[in-house]
Amino acid sequence: MIDVVLGVDVGTSSTKGVVVDAAGRILGEAVRRHAVDRPRPGHVEMDAQVWWDEFVSLAAELLDRDDIAVRAVGVSGMGPCTLLVDDAGEPVRPAVLYGVDTRATEQIASLNRELGADTVFRRCGSALSSQAVGPKLAWIREREPEAWSRARRLLMPASWLAQRLTGAYVLDLHSASQCTPLFDIHGQRWIAEWAERIAPGIELPPLRWPGEEAGRVRTAVAGIPAGTPVVVGTIDAWSEAVSVGGHRVGDLMLMYGTTMFLVNTVDRLVTSPSMWSTVGALPGTRCLAGGMATSGAVTDWLGHLVGDVGHGVLFDEAAVSPPGANGLVMLPYFAGERTPLMDPDARGVIAGLTLGHTRGDLVRAALEAIAFGVRHNVETMLAAGADIRRIVAVGGGTRGGLWPRIVSDVTGLDQSVPRTTIGASYGAAFLAAGLVGRPDITAWNPVESVVRPDPATAAVYDRRFAQYRDLYASTAPVVHALAQDQETGP
Repeated sequence: MIDVVLGVDVGTSSTKGVVVDAAGRILGEAVRRHAVDRPRPGHVEMDAQVWWDEFVSLAAELLDRDDIAVRAVGVSGMGPCTLLVDDAGEPVRPAVLYGVDTRATEQIASLNRELGADTVFRRCGSALSSQAVGPKLAWIREREPEAWSRARRLLMPASWLAQRLTGAYVLDLHSASQCTPLFDIHGQRWIAEWAERIAPGIELPPLRWPGEEAGRVRTAVAGIPAGTPVVVGTIDAWSEAVSVGGHRVGDLMLMYGTTMFLVNTVDRLVTSPSMWSTVGALPGTRCLAGGMATSGAVTDWLGHLVGDVGHGVLFDEAAVSPPGANGLVMLPYFAGERTPLMDPDARGVIAGLTLGHTRGDLVRAALEAIAFGVRHNVETMLAAGADIRRIVAVGGGTRGGLWPRIVSDVTGLDQSVPRTTIGASYGAAFLAAGLVGRPDITAWNPVESVVRPDPATAAVYDRRFAQYRDLYASTAPVVHALAQDQETGP
């Protein structure tokens, strides 16, 4: 009988699960695809019951073997999400997703006036933005009073799964640190007086570290025996960092997925008005983080637009297009932009189009646009005092090598690519393994290759990056007006 751990991650476009043995070998993996709901522009939601149903389905598939015994369960998920449940633990409305949901702009402005933007930044480490949970709670309270009247507790994907499995109501410290302005980054505790003003009647959860035990499975489910320990879990990007060993001081994790996330682990509190300062995934750590609202979502959009062409074909065509995409520059702000612009009304722009441009040029321009966004974030982090000694890449976008190569060329930075880049579900499994042993992530998942920049591309990418920055500034007034038309109608 092989002892294994189960790791499950709820992502934006899918839920993924892995079964991993004590040496870190993946014995099985499975995926359940899903879509988020976009009921109106700027609103991005999901039915939390889908998260549970997919967890059960994945567990049943992965644990349907006679030669394994599951010893612990790890969970993680996209975030910070805002899921409110009633006294019985049932959702009162669909979960409001993380920074891609930009509905709460009025509440952000109102809270900044009421609490003081500078005071929020000093106390919480991050400015209010579309990423913050507090304004979304205020939006639900103001706009949906019937749902609010039934709401009693706040959950996120990882804590939702942990609660369904164990009955425990807990949240990890990292996720809490993205609940601005409800969390004190210095004291690492809830700010009771602000919570009462913003979310009266909501019982905030006790806080623990992601790798601690949330509780034990109450009733056997999908091959998981009663009594199996379950970790508290955390937000997917931080679980991704754990999965590749990118959670030590000086590490910068780049997550190549539907969105792009950057997490730099630092040895002290580092703040920037246009980035997020958070608690880290492991005890005693802190992070400076950033996130782009879209990355792989843009190439997905292009693929659907031209007839559901697969990524392999699109990336092969993009590889033929030269650096600079034959004179195209794209802004990848198709769902607004998070860091460092903090502009929910930003929109996508493609400049330089001619009748001679190909589909490959468009895909190349999209990949370069995401790389320019990474460079913008990295430069902002460094200016704030970030400590970047090593970059580790993770996520589905690392496959094939083209996308990471473009990012290295644009940024001029090396990237380490580990053997396993499946991401957050593997990180959740590693955290679960810590409940029953002492796993070593460097042994589990050693670096397999290093992507190095090509100096020959530096000149063209420096020029394109300057054009990328200028394009946003010059088109912002028009796209902001268009964004308002999309919200209210012409």
